[in-house]
Amino acid sequence: MTGVIIKKLHTLRRSNWLLSAAVVMLLIIGVMFVYSACYIGEDRSVRPLYQRQIVWVIAGIAAYLGFSSYDYHNLKKMSWGIYGASLVLLVLVLVIGTTIYGAKRWLVVGPLQIQPSEIAKLAAIILLAHQLSLPGRNLERFSDLTFIGLLIIVPIALIMLQPDLGTALVFVPTAVIMMFVGGLPLRYLLVAASIGVLAIGLILSALFLPAKLGALPETQARFRKMSFLSEYQQGRIEVFFHPEKDPLGAGWNKRQSEIAVGSGGLHGKGYLKGTQNILGFLPRSVAPTDFIYSVIAEEKGFMGSFTVLVLFFGVLFFGMMTALRTGDAMGRQLCVGVVSLIFCHVFINIAMTVGLMPITGLPLPLLSYGGTFMVMMMSALGIIQSVYIRSSRRDRYL
Repeated sequence: MTGVIIKKLHTLRRSNWLLSAAVVMLLIIGVMFVYSACYIGEDRSVRPLYQRQIVWVIAGIAAYLGFSSYDYHNLKKMSWGIYGASLVLLVLVLVIGTTIYGAKRWLVVGPLQIQPSEIAKLAAIILLAHQLSLPGRNLERFSDLTFIGLLIIVPIALIMLQPDLGTALVFVPTAVIMMFVGGLPLRYLLVAASIGVLAIGLILSALFLPAKLGALPETQARFRKMSFLSEYQQGRIEVFFHPEKDPLGAGWNKRQSEIAVGSGGLHGKGYLKGTQNILGFLPRSVAPTDFIYSVIAEEKGFMGSFTVLVLFFGVLFFGMMTALRTGDAMGRQLCVGVVSLIFCHVFINIAMTVGLMPITGLPLPLLSYGGTFMVMMMSALGIIQSVYIRSSRRDRYL
């Protein structure tokens, strides 16, 4: 046993230490601002979320080190099992899951709340990486393209039933980018993008056009139902375009987030001194999770926000460099999938907090409070390290 541990530690010596440094810095910032998001100014008491976040960070670091030292090639024979287990969890959450805020997204196991959709993201990336790297796989063949498409459609459909539109949509760009790297012709991507734009146009037309044309309420309701979105999701989209419709309800978080980000200025109001956060205008139910970037922007201003972006850029850059330099097709696909997933989360979450996109509920990697999400993201980053470590010295860039 001691010999195995020593061998694993020796393997970790070949890690990309700059990637690890960026990850650790983001984790520290995350704990600090989860603490701030739960801070109550007058009595200086703190809800226990930041303590739990520390536990999740420790668990995440363990997963990161474990996957870094584990040979990612072994994931090939495990990919179907991991994928199948994630689908079972997605079905279980629909049957016995706990409903929070109108959605069944969590399985409660003792003191733990497990979010199967987060596990499904990494499971899908692992299986896609394996399948897309198989010799003879040709995405110009209809059978191959259909098969890969089904692998993505199944978890998306199960997640949509929760319902969780934001999480389901993250699968699409991640899978499309992996398929493009795997040889999907550009013309197929253009067709898919056109279909996506058309679908968005039809949904928005169903939500807004009948009212613009003066249709009766009954007719408007029928068209809204044709959008296939829940009332909660419809409300979020409507508030994005017309915040004045519900300024004290669904539009409140959006507005307060924009105020928090905009009021931070260049250097911010100071740590634990953000008024939108401390006074509760930015609700504490969402500040540590979906709107953690708003807390950072208010208290540390543009400089703090920019620092976070630079660290994320570092994570994405080193992940893509590993993908570009490795000579192994599966390793390349794993890195591309993980980097694409992280980029989607970062882009959508930050765009959401500054009012450029509807509120989707997607957390910010390594910063937002959450157990399953933290462990899965750290596991995914550990896989990138595993690819880097097992690249030849000629392929490694640092």
